[in-house]
Amino acid sequence: MRLNDEDRAVLDHLAAQGALIIDRAVAWCAINSGSRHLAGLERQRQILLDAFSRLPAAPTDIPLAASPEVGADGKVGEQAHPSAIAVVVRPEAPVQVVLTGHYDTVYPETSGFQTVSTRPDGALHGPGIADMKGGISVMLAALEAFERHPLAHRVGYRVLLSPDEEIGSVASAPILAAFARLGHVGLTYEPALADGALASARKGSGNFHIVVHGRAAHAGRDFAAGRNAVMEAARIAQALHALNGQRDGVTCNIAKIDGGSPLNMVPDVAVVRFNVRFPAAEDAAWFEGQVDRIVASVTGEGLHAHLHGRITRGAKPFNAAQQGLFGAVKAVGALLGQEIAWKPSGGVCEGNNLFASGLPNVDTLGVRGGDIHSEAEHAWPDSFVERAQLSALILMKLASGEIDGPALRAAMTDLVETV
Repeated sequence: MRLNDEDRAVLDHLAAQGALIIDRAVAWCAINSGSRHLAGLERQRQILLDAFSRLPAAPTDIPLAASPEVGADGKVGEQAHPSAIAVVVRPEAPVQVVLTGHYDTVYPETSGFQTVSTRPDGALHGPGIADMKGGISVMLAALEAFERHPLAHRVGYRVLLSPDEEIGSVASAPILAAFARLGHVGLTYEPALADGALASARKGSGNFHIVVHGRAAHAGRDFAAGRNAVMEAARIAQALHALNGQRDGVTCNIAKIDGGSPLNMVPDVAVVRFNVRFPAAEDAAWFEGQVDRIVASVTGEGLHAHLHGRITRGAKPFNAAQQGLFGAVKAVGALLGQEIAWKPSGGVCEGNNLFASGLPNVDTLGVRGGDIHSEAEHAWPDSFVERAQLSALILMKLASGEIDGPALRAAMTDLVETV
């Protein structure tokens, strides 16, 4: 693998675009697009539609169905989602790449963390600057620059920008699967790990809610007639927490218990909310069986429980096809003077979804930064051009055949068929 003059021209173009790539991301971060803030998501979506219209094919909307949401009162409602954005360029080309990102963030509309500033150490500090509005800006810059390359016609690509990744991609999952089935290689723009490494193996994840119903009663006049849903929820939470340590790599996080009543009333509804992380499919099956057992143990007279939620993302092991792709990315990085390393992560992302549909992918091609999902979130300015150049060169080497995208996809298919 080597750099030629045409490659260098694209890389030089990106080097001159550094301020634009950063400024664009900073402006996007000033739009609050928390996963449940529909108005903010729609504002961000419209701006992205305009930004991605610079590519050879016009962006299109993909409407998403509402997803179920369990309220604090135990009732199941619906969470609406704005449309995803798709861009499909050269679907007839011999090499097909799927690029994904999300325009939602974890910060709600009421968050005090709303704009980007520069820290004394030079890092950009702001909501979504790393996860992942910075990554989307890097993706767009790489695609725009790649279109200048004389071999660009050999690569087609599908871009998907979704509004619900931070809540599990519950609505966009079918679209991710459909796109993945049409690609040879996937590129996703989550931020790099804190030390700049890529994520290799990823655990799977699931989000669950157990609604507990009891019986309300006056706490003084008729205490014995009540059935305390909060106490039963606490017992369930203890039983779930006790699953930690029983199976290697499986963790259960009790995130929240909703419930309660006036002090003179026995509470009759509570909701236990929890997340599981697991390294393999058999671990997910074990965990689901344990949860079913715990729910079935709610047998007291006047008490009952219902389970909601599911495994939202399967595990993403670092198999031979993934290792082949990461080795190619490491070689590309070496051409740029970038040392590419990787290590496992307990986090999940759209890369898990793509892998589940047989698409080998690298899912941490966004900026270098850290402290994501907190008000200390930050990104390093020099990483914007650095990562845009890495992505653009990956695309150029897919176009030249120095990275054999179809062979990587075939290797993944062979692995699935032999399991």
